[in-house]
Amino acid sequence: MIVARTAAELQRLRRSGLVVHRVLQEVAQAVRPGLSTWDLEEVADQAIRSQGATSAFRGYRGFPCVLCASVNDEVVHGIPARKRVLKDGDIVSLDCGVVLDGYYGDAATTVVVGDAAGLPEAVGKLLTATQASLAAGIECARPGGYLGDISHAVQTQVEAAGFSVVREFVGHGIGTHLHEEPQIPNFGTRGAGQRIREGMVLAIEPMVNEKGAGVRVLSDGWTAVTADGGRSAHFEHTVAVTKDGPWILTQP
Repeated sequence: MIVARTAAELQRLRRSGLVVHRVLQEVAQAVRPGLSTWDLEEVADQAIRSQGATSAFRGYRGFPCVLCASVNDEVVHGIPARKRVLKDGDIVSLDCGVVLDGYYGDAATTVVVGDAAGLPEAVGKLLTATQASLAAGIECARPGGYLGDISHAVQTQVEAAGFSVVREFVGHGIGTHLHEEPQIPNFGTRGAGQRIREGMVLAIEPMVNEKGAGVRVLSDGWTAVTADGGRSAHFEHTVAVTKDGPWILTQP
């Protein structure tokens, strides 16, 4: 069932969203060559605790950490580890969710490790295209539209830039649970799917591969990687549908 949130509930979701934003800011600012992804996990854990929130990820279906840290060809759900040391020129996707007073926030960003000036041009374009596809999807989160409008906007933006959208993982509703209805694929047809209604809250999250769309899951049961070894980027915001247009809850 898709829930339309009240104005009071949206304010609670906004508070959770801002916690996620601040956590990701702290973690992104900490990223540098020589740190392990476990070091980033500790930054995220402390940042969540300091704001009086709890992790939405740790313990969810057995996931062991508060942060997903996915490096280079890792698409999503990378498990932080002490042995996973970041190098200059890596890209790392940081995905974090929190719960505050019973309401959830979820967001992701992808950052460059070290000096971005030396990155291959295609990698910079990958990050730019993924961010642009998220913005295009968010713009379609308006009352009276269709969920397919969001999916189509993301896919169109990505493929026009020469990249591939991941099809196995999708965006989702969010509210008093981390994952709620509806599901929001990053590919689809304009005018298809359910109507978008005021009060819906959606986690829109393009996952975009440098090469082909295929992915596989590693033996840890969580980490998804590109099938062809190409890099992958991931950006996400929690967005409320209002009569005045989309309200990005995970952005100041």
